[in-house]
Amino acid sequence: MCLLLYLLLVGITGCKTTKRAVGVNAEENAYLSSKVQVTIPHGEVVYSVNGTMKLKQGEIVQVSFLMPILRSEVARIEVTPENILLIDRINHRYVRTTKEELKDRLPRRWTYNRLEDLIYEASKPDGKKSISGEEFGLAKLQKAKVELSDFTTGENNVKPTTLSSRYEQVTLDELLQFLLSL
Repeated sequence: MCLLLYLLLVGITGCKTTKRAVGVNAEENAYLSSKVQVTIPHGEVVYSVNGTMKLKQGEIVQVSFLMPILRSEVARIEVTPENILLIDRINHRYVRTTKEELKDRLPRRWTYNRLEDLIYEASKPDGKKSISGEEFGLAKLQKAKVELSDFTTGENNVKPTTLSSRYEQVTLDELLQFLLSL
């Protein structure tokens, strides 16, 4: 469960545009994209997944996790100021929840604005590119980290995800239980 919560909190990845971010300023750049790598040590094994992040300031952070080599999307996390959407593309399942419903599972200091601030800080040339689980208040995942790289600015076509009827809505606990069994 902590693994998905960590991914949920820092799930941040993106698509490339032709503009390079040099000293990104939140007030000047409403759109931001990057590559993402999430690394989670579990016992003696280290799990790593790559993806992309797209951000539209004040509206949405969308993280897509990609299958190696084929680069097709296997999961997506979409965070807005009030809602969170987790999509399992392989099994056609999803969870749509509010931050209020997750208040007992998220660290107290987690907010959408904090997530945006961490992303914009990482996009600066001298910004911190690696965010640990400890920085999010996740004691069980303190050694896990999210690394952001190859930032770009410019409109990035990010919009809320619409799901077809073939996707089944499940509870957060059901989705977490499945992910932990992998």
